[in-house]
Amino acid sequence: MQRMGLSMDAISDVEQVIIRTSEKEITIEKPEVAVLEMQGQKIFQIAGGRMSEKAAEREKIVATIPEEDVQLVADQTGKSLEEAKKALEECGGDLAKAILLLQSKI
Repeated sequence: MQRMGLSMDAISDVEQVIIRTSEKEITIEKPEVAVLEMQGQKIFQIAGGRMSEKAAEREKIVATIPEEDVQLVADQTGKSLEEAKKALEECGGDLAKAILLLQSKI
């Protein structure tokens, strides 16, 4: 393997490997991990271990909504300030989307 420019080493004492995607998180406990290096590229091989899977946790980004925007949406839609603020939070602070959202609700 060395003549072909390949080297393979094990990583000792690996406790956990976590693979995160946009939809889920895969956790592998106590796996055996090997690193294969070939032409400057590293390839990780993960074997064994106990695997668990769960849905990805998404952080909710709370935008600071200016009071003037809340008042404007409330005035334009005839809804309460609380409803206007909630709609703005749902729409990420987008005034037009919040107004359309509230106008579509009967």
